[in-house]
Amino acid sequence: MAKLGRRDRGIDPTHTDRSPGRSGWVARTCLTIAVLAATSAFAADVIDPDTLKRLVHQDCGSCHGLSLKGGLGPDLRSETLEHYDADVLTSVILDGIPDTAMPPWRPLISEEEAEWIARYLLEQESQ
Repeated sequence: MAKLGRRDRGIDPTHTDRSPGRSGWVARTCLTIAVLAATSAFAADVIDPDTLKRLVHQDCGSCHGLSLKGGLGPDLRSETLEHYDADVLTSVILDGIPDTAMPPWRPLISEEEAEWIARYLLEQESQ
């Protein structure tokens, strides 16, 4: 099948203006905002258990021991945390403990991820 040239398709071959015009710009802006909003909402809902388990054992483990039995920081095994509420642990994970070496993780993880980690720490034995 022969390929049609721009003139055959009714397009002026000398016309080089490729600007989308105002309506094209508005449409692209709206599409970009919609994609960003959907992506942000999706990212906030997605929990990757394997990644979070790795974070707990490697990053938390650097202070609390790789087996979470304690090190520079306290023991994080479920039997030593069982008297804490998951909400308290979530707050500690997100905001750290002032005047201690426990840093705030809020800049790096979402609230949903912190809640997952708190539940994981409390239920480690069953996993």
